[in-house]
Amino acid sequence: MTKRSPLALAVLALLEEAPMHPYRIQQLIALRGKDKVINVSQRASLYSTVDRLARDGLIRVLETERDGQRPERSIYEISDAGRVTARGWLREMLSVPKNGFPDFHAALAHAPMLEPAELAALLRTRCDTVACEVAELEKELELASAYLPRVVLLDAELIARTRSIELGFLRDALAGLDSGGMTWTRQSLAALALRQDAPSQDSVSQDAKH
Repeated sequence: MTKRSPLALAVLALLEEAPMHPYRIQQLIALRGKDKVINVSQRASLYSTVDRLARDGLIRVLETERDGQRPERSIYEISDAGRVTARGWLREMLSVPKNGFPDFHAALAHAPMLEPAELAALLRTRCDTVACEVAELEKELELASAYLPRVVLLDAELIARTRSIELGFLRDALAGLDSGGMTWTRQSLAALALRQDAPSQDSVSQDAKH
């Protein structure tokens, strides 16, 4: 079974529109702004995905073209199996939530390693960056919605809303840090860890008695 990925789905979706070579696929993803949700920064990853899809029979070489002194380029088309697979992936990805492990979430889990002032400074830097991103995303959406149907902008809309929610979270966390309402010390965290670990130790002792 072919491994599903956002990039693999993008390749299949674009080849359903028309046959094309991998470089054109990369171009279209960027031109349409889909590089915000599909990582095509490494061309090697794209060619590796194309090779895998071809090996599994989901796409195939339609023809090979030569343009002047440039190397030959293979033009690919989607197969019937590719169409079925793409729709299956799309249905599952749209309907079934999947938990991810974002770096920011993992970092927040270990935020107590820092002093409150240091955490506040780092979150303030992130907050400023996210605020600029949200403003830019909302401006791009407003301009694009004037001539594009909403259905082709849903991914950008979700990104903008998600980043807006993060911005609200960051501002709320910073308010807590700045006011002193959210604070901690190494000692208080060490005491908390001991209290949390105590039930486990008691359980071990009880098991040992039995």
